[in-house]
Amino acid sequence: MKITALTLCLLAFGSMTIQAAELNAPAPSCRVQTLTDQAGVDPAAFPGKVVYLDFWASWCIPCAKSFPVLDQWHSDLSGRGFEVIAINLDEERQEALDFLQQHPVRFTIGADPAGKCPRLYAVRGMPTSYLIDRQGRIREVHEGFKTSDAAGLRARIESLLSEP
Repeated sequence: MKITALTLCLLAFGSMTIQAAELNAPAPSCRVQTLTDQAGVDPAAFPGKVVYLDFWASWCIPCAKSFPVLDQWHSDLSGRGFEVIAINLDEERQEALDFLQQHPVRFTIGADPAGKCPRLYAVRGMPTSYLIDRQGRIREVHEGFKTSDAAGLRARIESLLSEP
């Protein structure tokens, strides 16, 4: 596993008091550039949609397992108001691009090499995901990813999609 300065920084934040995302609170606004162009994306700026916000890094083995699942959810559910936003935390852009060559996806990929978003969301490890409801509130935080997690997560997404 590659340990970067960002990773060490994230570990250090575990012992500090910071303004962090909390369950049932509004998702913090955190605009980042997309990985492949100059466009920006803010996971908190999708009113009326259910958002699966995923923080990931190229060296993260569970991230590689989650991407095909997230891509399938995006394909199946985007027509019902579902968005997947995955924010990469690699310091080197090329490492993220190499990962995506091996694990191509159709959902939005943001890049945050400075680590401002994981500080706002109090990310403690990779991957960490936040399920945001149509009103922009964080309804669930999921740390890690195992294939066995997929069915339960999808059920919770479907449940949020059926809420007004």
